[in-house]
Amino acid sequence: MSRTPRARKNTTTAAKKSPASGLRSGDLRVVAAGGLGEIGRNMTVFEFDGKLLIVDCGVLFPEEHQPGVDVILPDWGFIRDRLDDVIAIVLTHGHEDHIGGVPYLLRERDDIPVIGSRLTLNFLAAKFEEFKVSTRLIEVVAGETRQEGPFGLEFLAVNHSIPDGLAIAIRTDAGLVLHTGDFKMDQFPLDGRITDLRGFARLGEEGLDLLLVDSTNAEVPGFMVSERDLVPAIEKVFRETSGRVIVSSFASHVHRIQQVLDAAHAQGRKVAFVGRSMVRNMKIATDLGYLNVPDGLVVDLPKLNRLPANKITLVCTGSQGEPLAALSRMASGEHQISVGEGDTVLLASSLIPGNENAIYRVINGLVDKGAHVVHKGNAKVHVSGHASAGELVYCYNILEPANVLPVHGESRHLRANADLAIRTGVPRDRVLIAENGSVIDLRDGVASITGRVPIELIYVDASTVGGVTEDSLAERRLLGSEGVLTVIAIVDPDTGLLVDDVDFIGRGFAHTADDFKKLGRALNGALERESDKRVASREQIETRLVHETTRWAKQNLSRQPLVVPVVVDG
Repeated sequence: MSRTPRARKNTTTAAKKSPASGLRSGDLRVVAAGGLGEIGRNMTVFEFDGKLLIVDCGVLFPEEHQPGVDVILPDWGFIRDRLDDVIAIVLTHGHEDHIGGVPYLLRERDDIPVIGSRLTLNFLAAKFEEFKVSTRLIEVVAGETRQEGPFGLEFLAVNHSIPDGLAIAIRTDAGLVLHTGDFKMDQFPLDGRITDLRGFARLGEEGLDLLLVDSTNAEVPGFMVSERDLVPAIEKVFRETSGRVIVSSFASHVHRIQQVLDAAHAQGRKVAFVGRSMVRNMKIATDLGYLNVPDGLVVDLPKLNRLPANKITLVCTGSQGEPLAALSRMASGEHQISVGEGDTVLLASSLIPGNENAIYRVINGLVDKGAHVVHKGNAKVHVSGHASAGELVYCYNILEPANVLPVHGESRHLRANADLAIRTGVPRDRVLIAENGSVIDLRDGVASITGRVPIELIYVDASTVGGVTEDSLAERRLLGSEGVLTVIAIVDPDTGLLVDDVDFIGRGFAHTADDFKKLGRALNGALERESDKRVASREQIETRLVHETTRWAKQNLSRQPLVVPVVVDG
């Protein structure tokens, strides 16, 4: 089977270029500001006729080698001077890796309208209160179409691990594009809302010029099992546990929490939500009718704690080992809820790549306290929300795209997805393996990588956005592994020589008093040699102190502490 790219008539003058970006008039440009080569911070910018459309704006959660970082944002620096050209932000669904960056973007332009489904916008509105931002929210439903500037938008239902997911079809004079968002093809979903394969087929018949498709499970063969297949394993946990059941899940995983509520209710248990985001999101989902909560099932934590252990269910955050989440603090003994003998902890989420060590550390901490831990590795208590290889191939055959851009995944996922597309007949040169910042232009029905814009990791540290750099993270890692050594030197400003013994303050740096005596003699000799050449400036003295201290510590103690020089005039 082979396919050829469909020729599409360019309705404008081909030689004309947009002075803002070098894009030829009549062409469509696509740039990922995040989400390629990583699981998170999904953001794609579409440009046509001088206007920009943004699909998703999420966050990436930090790994262990990024200490002190709260979240990582997409890098929209390449359009910062063109934010006035942004027509709208369109959201595919309400997970943090797709909506978490929106409030930060709105701080830079606070009137960009945001388009999304009901649950997605309500989750976002709750974040707006926290960030003290607001904008016009436009609610859409599956099957709806609307025009935003030069972009014609159509919204199609897709099934995912959160209700109200949408795929976005984008029509311009350059061609038809489909962005699947995160999706799978569960034929028996808990909410009865299946992926709109009829709509996909219709787009295929119309002639799909470019498909941006979820790659997360492209390496997983076959079809993903249904959410309903998890019910027996979850019910077993509640049926066989004589003590408390503590469930950890994403705060937005409404489907999984519905299963937990149903199992708890069947066993006569009461439920309390723990953690600000969990309490907030489940209230929103309940108020909007996405979560069915029997009367009296959910109670507040003080009331729950007065019940016997076999009547207690706690639902909290922390399934990814996040250090400040409720479950992580329970595992380390830093939470008001103590975990111990008789408790069963149910981890009802998958492992996000990069979080494995943190998750296993939490599991070990819980086991050490006497709890029984049930997780995906030892029971069928989770199923992914992303299409596996069989489902992706099925979609390729329905859609017959002329060009394919795998998105949402690490490099291995993107390449596996590309291989699937090629095997279904998409020409190899029409399947694009892109990186964050790759500039993809759709011209006359053919998509190609035409350039690159710089994309960095934008770190959020408390209220600071972008202030943390790779250099400062390297310093933090150094502090964590090697400690810090402050060198205090009183020098004669006229000669640059020491007028008193060097003083040292070590933190997290293993040493003896004798070590510092030896180091003091080495620094005194180094400053004498510097003074023989010239009268050293304060900056030169500080540089010499750092250089000699670092060299001495490495040679004599096999350590590399962060050295902080303090030079005082004597």
